[in-house]
Amino acid sequence: MRGTKRVRQLLWRWRSNPLRRHDDVVEAWIVLVVWLVIAIGGTLTGLLTAHAADASFARLRHERHAVRAVVVATTAPTSGVGIEAGTPYDRVRATVRWTATDGSTHTGRALVDYGHRAGSKVVVWLNSKEQPTTQPPTASAAAAEAACLGTAAAVAFGGLAFAAGRLTQWRLDQRRYDQWGREWDQVGPQWRRKTT
Repeated sequence: MRGTKRVRQLLWRWRSNPLRRHDDVVEAWIVLVVWLVIAIGGTLTGLLTAHAADASFARLRHERHAVRAVVVATTAPTSGVGIEAGTPYDRVRATVRWTATDGSTHTGRALVDYGHRAGSKVVVWLNSKEQPTTQPPTASAAAAEAACLGTAAAVAFGGLAFAAGRLTQWRLDQRRYDQWGREWDQVGPQWRRKTT
């Protein structure tokens, strides 16, 4: 019995009621559609975004490869402040030399750990054009980042859908206020005569 009463309270906008107006029914459908769009559209947007991001990271892992290189010049911090190990800034650009897959020797600037001296062996990452680039994300890091991007896309989509629904409801409220004003303009003078 109690559950039936709760369902009736939730579905009050669809029940027949002599005081219910057409705008009330429209608003009920707007609320339903907005929540469906948020649930279904947000989920699809999140899944598609996560899948696209994961495919992009997989393509990066496929295109980039690691090679052993030799540091040509000793690395030093770019600013006057010392760099602590383990910080995001413990890598610096240095000139390195490596042998390409065709056997030719190349020189370029790549990110290496801070503190390597000239002649040190390091690992650098190259893109498909044999140019130095950054290390691609690992499969687990890519999955985590793709999940974060998918979640952010779903939340953004849901926020836009919710804002559009609220804007539509605001317009309906404005229309109701105008309608109430017109009705009061017709009925108000009759009430004033009775009260005076």
